[in-house]
Amino acid sequence: MAVTIKSQREIELMRESCKILADVFSEMEKAVHPGVSTLDINNLGEKLIRAHGCIPNFLNYNGYPASICVSVNDEVVHGIPHKDHILHEGDIVSLDAGLIYKGYHSDMARTFPVGQVSEEARLLMERTKGSFFAGIEMAKAGNHLYDISRAIGDYAESFGYGVVRELCGHGIGTSLHESPEIPNFQMRRRGPKLKAGMTLAIEPMVNLGTERIRWMSDNWTVVTADRKESAHYENTVLITEGEPKLLSLSEKVL
Repeated sequence: MAVTIKSQREIELMRESCKILADVFSEMEKAVHPGVSTLDINNLGEKLIRAHGCIPNFLNYNGYPASICVSVNDEVVHGIPHKDHILHEGDIVSLDAGLIYKGYHSDMARTFPVGQVSEEARLLMERTKGSFFAGIEMAKAGNHLYDISRAIGDYAESFGYGVVRELCGHGIGTSLHESPEIPNFQMRRRGPKLKAGMTLAIEPMVNLGTERIRWMSDNWTVVTADRKESAHYENTVLITEGEPKLLSLSEKVL
């Protein structure tokens, strides 16, 4: 499938979709504290999405049974919320979600601390976010897609972290997952040239230890092979002739 170039009208719809999603994340972040269940967070997120007249785009996507992916500690992505999965002081929790507004998708992820966390966990979250912004420096028309990939991977790996290779970012628009796939590590080729109007979901997934992952028996939850913590940071990004626009970035939830 070819990479789509969005019109100004489409960009404005995606901008609003992302603004709503950022507001949802701001409220979900406030709900992250010891004693809350991962299902509580999911239910809140879905309620907020629907209150805006939007559709949670993760729900039933390829059979995924929830609206918010809630992944705790060594869970990399796609953690399934459950009433018995309770957050504890010192955990880190990754929330990954999106919504559909007037036919256009948004997608973002953040890893939040639960109360006070270890310095090791804090740095992992901070540097995962840093790897995203290292990639964003290359997200300009005229550069190539894998310039972003290389910058993300080089930054994260400079700290000795493992960068997940079996999962990646993606294009986004009228579908949640569009072309192209966006790896988070150096590729042998440069990939397609970036053009103004491309919209991309860029999402480094960075592990404290090994890059290797495995799927749990529910066929959704992905965990680190060594069961060390993982962090996730994602925004929906618009490529322009100048600096990229981070459509889902908000002062409410950086």
